[in-house]
Amino acid sequence: MKQTPSRTPVSAGEDAFSRIIGTPEAVAALRKLLGEITGGPAFKGSQRSAQFLEFVIEQSIAGNFDQLKERLIGIRLFKREPSYDTGDDAIVRVTASDVRKRLLQHYGWFGTESSFRIELPLGSYIPRVSRSDASSHGPSWVEPTQRMEAHANLATTPEESTRVISTEVVQPQTPAITAPSHTPSPWLLVAFAAALLGAVFCGWFVGARNSADRTAAPRVLPWPALFDSSRSAHLITSDANIDTVEGITHTNLSLSDYANHKYIAQPNALTPEQLKFCRVLLLADSSAATPDLPITAKVAQIAQTFSKKLAVQTARSFQLAFLSNNDNFIFLGSPRSNPWFSAVASALDFQFVFNPKMGSEFIRNARPQKSEQVEYIPSANGGGTGYSYAIIAFVQNPDQNGEVLLLAGADGEATGAAGEFVADLPRMAATLQACGLKGAGTSRHFEILLQTDTMAGVSRRTNVIACHLLPGGAAASTSNLATHAAAAESTGW
Repeated sequence: MKQTPSRTPVSAGEDAFSRIIGTPEAVAALRKLLGEITGGPAFKGSQRSAQFLEFVIEQSIAGNFDQLKERLIGIRLFKREPSYDTGDDAIVRVTASDVRKRLLQHYGWFGTESSFRIELPLGSYIPRVSRSDASSHGPSWVEPTQRMEAHANLATTPEESTRVISTEVVQPQTPAITAPSHTPSPWLLVAFAAALLGAVFCGWFVGARNSADRTAAPRVLPWPALFDSSRSAHLITSDANIDTVEGITHTNLSLSDYANHKYIAQPNALTPEQLKFCRVLLLADSSAATPDLPITAKVAQIAQTFSKKLAVQTARSFQLAFLSNNDNFIFLGSPRSNPWFSAVASALDFQFVFNPKMGSEFIRNARPQKSEQVEYIPSANGGGTGYSYAIIAFVQNPDQNGEVLLLAGADGEATGAAGEFVADLPRMAATLQACGLKGAGTSRHFEILLQTDTMAGVSRRTNVIACHLLPGGAAASTSNLATHAAAAESTGW
């Protein structure tokens, strides 16, 4: 009897795409957005990246997800021979990395002015499309008017420049929307690390947004201190591949080595295979680290309410000299994924500690208050099920007048949860009030310890564990925070 060949089971990404793009109207709206993106300034000058994005979107619309494999894309889109060596010819991986970078630039400039948002997740060539509540509008494009060049030197890779691009202030018709967070497992990151070539990505500046949050944002710390001043504001994304390199080399990279681009402390201690793989990772593009995109989009929205320009760059393109001024900074990621965290976090009550036996970080409470623990150890690593911890720390730049916001978790999901929390203005206001901070007074610096519950790598619920006011402010312990729970309940805390 003739048997019908079985199809590969549908993945979660395929199912999600098919459900969202389920009507002719949705397909038309997605194609309209695709044309706006590939025809806009973010993809200007890169026909290959535009064609790549068009190809993966059209194949997904047609349901041809099985065609979105590296070799098949190379053959069909880039006209490679069927027998070509994907190990030697990285055109698909390089182009996918560039597409991720350019999508970040596009949403940094314009927010989301369509009913959809397009992403290309790490480790996959199947695009992720999320739906927004926004109506479809044409983009208000403003060509970049100012470019500043920065350079990132890699010890094992060629030099590559980083651009920070400025736009005039614009007024989008609709608020931006953040895609759901999804962090791939470490094994998935390792398997596809070679696909992420390029060390740094172009930053962006963003302008004003709708007036819905104009009255809310200025009243809730830390945003007025960061954006309602003449100081420039910078957001520094994490470097997830450095964390992977540290895991392979069994080292804990110091800030000094990272700042000097000495990413492999003892290369002679590695096997040739390990050394080669680490160098591949160091070539990889961390600019599109999954938790960082939604955080960056949310922070950009808040900056827009102050008509403030936000400069975004990667940790690996950052330099120590940049901290020697009075600018304001936002750092994403813990010391393992963003060593610059250590430059401004030495006086924090909640310190990240790496446990080499577990291969993960936990949080140590240097000044425990009543009902607080000395150590907070996650039960789940990235991509797992259980709980993890994160901190929101608002401090002064040491020896400078600028302000620093640290959003850091023991894993990517926890970092993402911290970003979601600090951007939730009513919840932040209720939390700070429960801490005893009712306004931007003299004791306005603070630390908040969060616990987030995750299921299969997705953050489900985030709770406040402790809040400490700095400097000189009394710490709010868990029991004190519970007293205010009823008042905060209406805001979701």
